[in-house]
Amino acid sequence: MEICQLVVEKARGPRGFCHHGGMARLVLLFILIPVIELALLIEIGKRMGLLPTLTLIVVTGIVGAALARQQGLEVLERLRSELGGGTLPTDALVDGALVLMAGAVLLTPGVLTDLFGFLCLIPATRRVIRAGLKRWLGTFAAKGNFRFTPPSGGPSVGTSSPGMKDGMKNVTPEEERE
Repeated sequence: MEICQLVVEKARGPRGFCHHGGMARLVLLFILIPVIELALLIEIGKRMGLLPTLTLIVVTGIVGAALARQQGLEVLERLRSELGGGTLPTDALVDGALVLMAGAVLLTPGVLTDLFGFLCLIPATRRVIRAGLKRWLGTFAAKGNFRFTPPSGGPSVGTSSPGMKDGMKNVTPEEERE
């Protein structure tokens, strides 16, 4: 763990992590997680041997890809059904993003990321993850950290503008330029 502490210490700015923990998240995502994954794979290789470890990596990739495809098709069908029924498919969209992310992490070698990927593919655990993600996004937006500008140049919606109603305010393109 000394190397992990060194990486974290080097990422600190003069007043801790910069930009509300953004640097800490990047360090975690791109450095610490791969280091931990590599250490786990080395340990598994020592205990099980090289061939079983490589087989584990290949099998989780193949099974993960098949499950991601199957779950992705189910989510796509639910998305079509909800759109056809005239309802906004927010849960289906979040599920689609989770299934896509699960497929990506299952294709990369690792133990923790594979566990997270499989959890995102199981509908019951995906519901729990989706609820937590929606709660986090709601908190994030309520703090004024979210702004959406449609690509069509239409009115923007932002949570950091004065005069908000229910956390949202319609903004004209002229107000957006100000």
